[in-house]
Amino acid sequence: MSINIMIVDDEQSIADLIEVYLENEGFKIFKFYNGHDALLCAQSEQLELAILDVMLPDIDGFTLCQKIRERHKFPVIMVTAKEEEIDKITGLTLGADDYITKPFRPLELIARVKAQLRRFTKYNSSGPEKEDNLIAFSGLVLDMDTHECTLNEKKLSLTPTEFSILWLLCSRRGRVVSSEDLFHEVWGDKYFTNCNNTVMVHIRHLREKMHDSAERPKYIKTVWGVGYKIEK
Repeated sequence: MSINIMIVDDEQSIADLIEVYLENEGFKIFKFYNGHDALLCAQSEQLELAILDVMLPDIDGFTLCQKIRERHKFPVIMVTAKEEEIDKITGLTLGADDYITKPFRPLELIARVKAQLRRFTKYNSSGPEKEDNLIAFSGLVLDMDTHECTLNEKKLSLTPTEFSILWLLCSRRGRVVSSEDLFHEVWGDKYFTNCNNTVMVHIRHLREKMHDSAERPKYIKTVWGVGYKIEK
């Protein structure tokens, strides 16, 4: 079964280059140079991943990511030509799972794509033992088989990255997980140099969805200078 990936970039040469590399890996590509056509594709096709440029002629990549997140959970990788950290934080806050800055090495992008697909597939596949794939405590329930999370019987809409972070912290309840370990466990690569900030943004977004507080946390506690933990 082919894996469908959508590429959205108004720079045709870059979109074409990404397409060539991904097709060489056996992926089926849906390529667009504007956000409007890409949004129609996301609504009509079964996609496993999307690569979105931030600067588009009609719908910007941030808005496109936000609209995709309203209905879909597949991984989203943002591509930006800007170096400002605020652009990266904005993309992550709106539901992106990863980001890469132009100019980038095609092989680095391929590695990012494969890492996201591995995690998305892992957390949407049935395991051999149901009890090993379910975590429940203090009103929080995570089901790895269905990739669903509920808090006090209310469903939380988590991205694959957010689910991965929360699952990892819950599975190691009572222990501190460093930002570096979280990053390497969840993202599966070592390309980011500022991994702590990347993790921090996702933790903040998780807290918002869980109505948790950094100052008086019920679930995710910050251990300053070390990392994060969830108490037993």
